[in-house]
Amino acid sequence: MNKIIVTILVLVSSLISGNIDTFVDKARDQVGKTVTYNPEYVRLKFPMGDIPISKGVCTDVVVRAFRGLDIDLQERIYKYKKTHPKLFKGLYYTNKLDPNIDHRRVKNIQAYLKARGYQIKGAFEAGDIVVWKLPGSNLDHIGICSDKKNSDGEPLIIHNVGGGAQEEDVLRVYRIVDHFRVFSK
Repeated sequence: MNKIIVTILVLVSSLISGNIDTFVDKARDQVGKTVTYNPEYVRLKFPMGDIPISKGVCTDVVVRAFRGLDIDLQERIYKYKKTHPKLFKGLYYTNKLDPNIDHRRVKNIQAYLKARGYQIKGAFEAGDIVVWKLPGSNLDHIGICSDKKNSDGEPLIIHNVGGGAQEEDVLRVYRIVDHFRVFSK
């Protein structure tokens, strides 16, 4: 009996670890493919709608990484916002449901992840999602912690802050306002 439990725990642990690796890899896959920052409003199919891979914003990096695990934030945030509108009220100039843009807004992703219990404090690990305020503005930004680290042992960040998807040492460059861990080791 104990052998079966240990085997199951090892399998579950490897699946979760594989999810972290896939999540980071799917974020990194966008580097060199998403080459512009393009915040234009676009009508998208639903579910699984996306703009061309050559374009995107910071949230698209996160959305596309989740899709690498067959998790569609477009559909999940839309449905969650529909059933829990108070959690999203006042985050943007309109509270209207919009499957074309709701998943492409930092505060909506942040509210969704927080409501689902993924908010954490402490050290940053590969696959963690970080939300910042950009300097000199009130703009929100979001990115994913890489499995690559800087000389201080902190993860690089995979994000799009204006020049397309990049993997850079910027974790502490902006003011961190939130930290999420969806996949644990």
